[in-house]
Amino acid sequence: MATSLSEQQHPAREEDAEKERLLTSVTFDPSPVDLSDGGHGIRPSLDLQGSSLRKEAQEEDMAEEEALRRKLKYFFMSPCDKYHAKGRKPYKLVLQLLKIIIVTMQLVLFGLSNQMVVMFKDENTDSFRHLFLQDYQDDVEGFAVHTQSDVYQHINYAIEQYLTLPQNSVGCYAYVLGSGVNGSALSLCQHYYKKGSIDPVNDTFNIDPHVITECIGVDPPTDPSAPLPEHYKNFTLKFHKLINVSIDFKLKAINIQTIINNELPDCYTFAVTILFDNRAHSGKMKISLHNQAVIKECRDPSVSGHKENYTRVAFDVLVAVVCGLSLALCGRSILRGIILQNEFVRFFRQSLGRSVCWGDRMEFINGWYLLLIISDVLTIIASFIKIGIETKNLASYDVCGILMGTSTLLVWVGVIRYLSFFQKYNILIVTLRAAFPNVIRFCCCAAAIYMGYCFCGWIVLGPYHAKFRSLSTVSECLFSLINGDDMFATFSEVERSSTLVWVFSQLYLYTFISLFIYMVLSLFIALITGAYDTITQQAQEAPHVSDLHMFIAQCMDTPTSGKFQSPEPPESCSLFCCFN
Repeated sequence: MATSLSEQQHPAREEDAEKERLLTSVTFDPSPVDLSDGGHGIRPSLDLQGSSLRKEAQEEDMAEEEALRRKLKYFFMSPCDKYHAKGRKPYKLVLQLLKIIIVTMQLVLFGLSNQMVVMFKDENTDSFRHLFLQDYQDDVEGFAVHTQSDVYQHINYAIEQYLTLPQNSVGCYAYVLGSGVNGSALSLCQHYYKKGSIDPVNDTFNIDPHVITECIGVDPPTDPSAPLPEHYKNFTLKFHKLINVSIDFKLKAINIQTIINNELPDCYTFAVTILFDNRAHSGKMKISLHNQAVIKECRDPSVSGHKENYTRVAFDVLVAVVCGLSLALCGRSILRGIILQNEFVRFFRQSLGRSVCWGDRMEFINGWYLLLIISDVLTIIASFIKIGIETKNLASYDVCGILMGTSTLLVWVGVIRYLSFFQKYNILIVTLRAAFPNVIRFCCCAAAIYMGYCFCGWIVLGPYHAKFRSLSTVSECLFSLINGDDMFATFSEVERSSTLVWVFSQLYLYTFISLFIYMVLSLFIALITGAYDTITQQAQEAPHVSDLHMFIAQCMDTPTSGKFQSPEPPESCSLFCCFN
């Protein structure tokens, strides 16, 4: 196939040479000629100088074409072949390996700190539930009360526990004064309809949906020996039009366990809300406790024997610098690929009068470099956020964790690029690339059926099954069923209060499992295996070669031939020249 492209080029060159020969300039020699020789005038003589110039021009075109082939072949070489071709060290490869190590180390260090932060918040939330909710148990779902006396009893219990918190709690907490209504520390509020009259006897009601909020404030005693305030016990609830009752207060705490990791402790402010929900007016008032944590820098921290340690900050700066260099080198490689693409397209258009297909054009845009660029940008942003966390100026643990986790994922996925240079390790990438179009089309069709089952399950089984209460839980449940998880529990937890719904649920679940496990999932696997079989079969046959690789294949120079060596660089060389 390489010779066919060469044969296409020779007729064009021969035609150009023929035109130039016919248009050759002729000069006349004015010296007299002997008429006895049959001459009839002045005898023309050909100018051989133009022929030599054309020959030199053709040689220059051939040299330029060969140089382009050599440049393209070098561009698509592996790092090892590039090292043998020009003797330049694989700085980019070494930099990527270094980046993998330090980015992973940064992720591990941040993960340990983040686990302590999340654990401290979760443990405090669990402690608050046991402290402020009467008769609370961890393994009981749907904590609720059903009588008016129980509502008052739970409200009074929560406020009494709050007022005696320093004497009862195992943890060290402090009140936040002035955070409640009228400058108080705790706010007790009830929300009810402006007008509400319900008469089930006559099946009548009269409700004004405007919500009225009524609150009172409670302050803890400044002196522990002083009597506790009891005015909140006179707070009367309007149960006939009550929407909910809320108790809001704030507490302060310090997470001292970070000293284990040689970090200064963080100061926390917990905004606690105890909610008695009566929106349904079903005779069951649900009780829940919500906790929002705000992390702040502690004032005048002092730890005996602890010195300011900026090792972690310096390490984060190192990661940002390495990722910055990787970003610059990958960006430079993409820019060089675009420049070389334009040069190749221009040569094909001018020399052969042909255009280059988009498949060959995209060969110059390395997708792995784009992946690494995205990873570098995310890592740099995450490193600066982590520096802010280390210096106690930021507390965006979740944002930093998402950016750092995504960047580390992309970094490790980028390792496949270097494995793809070896044919035996390239089978995964080649198979995914071949199966991707068919898999996307198949998933679009399967998604339509899947969404239909999601909406149907939510509207029919939602009131009768805990796993179908929302669209997100329905999707999670059905996806688990596709993978064979929790099947019996899904069947058995359907409420039998409605026989018709129970029969429908059986048909619904059986058809979904049969369709997606035995047909959809099997076809999905068949697409992957079919692509794999196609790849293995093509490996045994003559592969299809594009015009780009056909053009490169005419360059017979090996990496060790020495013909890829560039001339000596000038004395003034930039930083990027050094990385060449």
